[in-house]
Amino acid sequence: MIEKQQKIKSEEKAVLIGLIQKEQTDEQVTEYLDELAFLAETAGAITVKRFTQKVAHADSKTFVGKGKLEEIKNYVVAKNIDVAIFDDELTGSQISNIEKVLGIKTIDRSDLILDIFARRARTAQAKVQVELAQYQYLLPRLKGMWAHLERQGGGIGTRGPGETEIETDRRIVKDKISLLRKRLGDIDKQAFTQRKERGEFIRVSLVGYTNVGKSTIMNLLSKSDVFAENKLFATLDTTTRKVVFENTPFLLSDTVGFIRKLPHHLIESFKSTLDEVREADILLHVVDISHQQYEEQMGTVNKTLQELKAFEKPILTVFNKMDMYEEKNFDEWLDDTVQQDILRELKEKWERNTEENCVFISALERKNIDALREFLLNKVRDLYKIRYPYREVHF
Repeated sequence: MIEKQQKIKSEEKAVLIGLIQKEQTDEQVTEYLDELAFLAETAGAITVKRFTQKVAHADSKTFVGKGKLEEIKNYVVAKNIDVAIFDDELTGSQISNIEKVLGIKTIDRSDLILDIFARRARTAQAKVQVELAQYQYLLPRLKGMWAHLERQGGGIGTRGPGETEIETDRRIVKDKISLLRKRLGDIDKQAFTQRKERGEFIRVSLVGYTNVGKSTIMNLLSKSDVFAENKLFATLDTTTRKVVFENTPFLLSDTVGFIRKLPHHLIESFKSTLDEVREADILLHVVDISHQQYEEQMGTVNKTLQELKAFEKPILTVFNKMDMYEEKNFDEWLDDTVQQDILRELKEKWERNTEENCVFISALERKNIDALREFLLNKVRDLYKIRYPYREVHF
């Protein structure tokens, strides 16, 4: 149970392992491991070293080749490493085989994300959703994970159903999954009733990759105090606030951030939370434009929206962190005219790609927030007129 989970040990020493496959470049894998390192930091670990291997396919027994695994083992022993974290999903037998060689706890990206979600869960709904995802993740791995399930000592990857509470009998695990689904269904009914009671307001949802600044924008637009920090998945539970711009009311919701390789079971479990996205009238897709792979992150979000059948909704793309973009791309020797040309080309590109449904801001420095408010206000008013064409709408 989540309530009885062991806390992550502070400053566990971790090594990260990733494969460079034929469709990937070295730069892409470096970026992926940067994100994995950020995930590990969010979970309380310190990344000491990264290992990569160029292969056509992952090894079915140990994911990496025997030589690479031996190299990792020597480093693990020499540096007293606590945990090995793989960037791709491992099978139960792979985890068991790797742990036999390395002699330390071994987890994959999905396990790490589930661990962070378990730590972040606050409400009853989020706790049930995470626990359900954990059991669904473990079920197909039971056969090969006997040693994995008996690990002692706590730390990353051991939170939740794992060490002493989980029964290795499949029937018991399936019964637990069934019970959690029923409990989640009851919670979902209550949440649906609450959403229906919000009346006829236009509903706006903030969506985006994790850590792009959605909660900060939520705070600016709604003048509320939603939890925001520079860590992944700062927000798990959907937060909804009533906002009024120039006598025009609407509902604004902040939702959980998306991420590359988000575990399928987690998406399934959190679909009820993401109902805010499916039922929204307008989506604000927040993008960290200062991120090197921001276009790939946009693709991940769009793919997830398609899975949720929400991609056809009106979408306003909010390019955030323009201050960091300029800091990364402009130096003191770059002529002001050249800087303005670069910014103009960037904006023209995305105005074309979004059919002028975009705005460029810095939430941290509160730059161009008035333009975002005005853009959003016009969209909300237009929707009110479409929704209630025969009713006089007073603004």
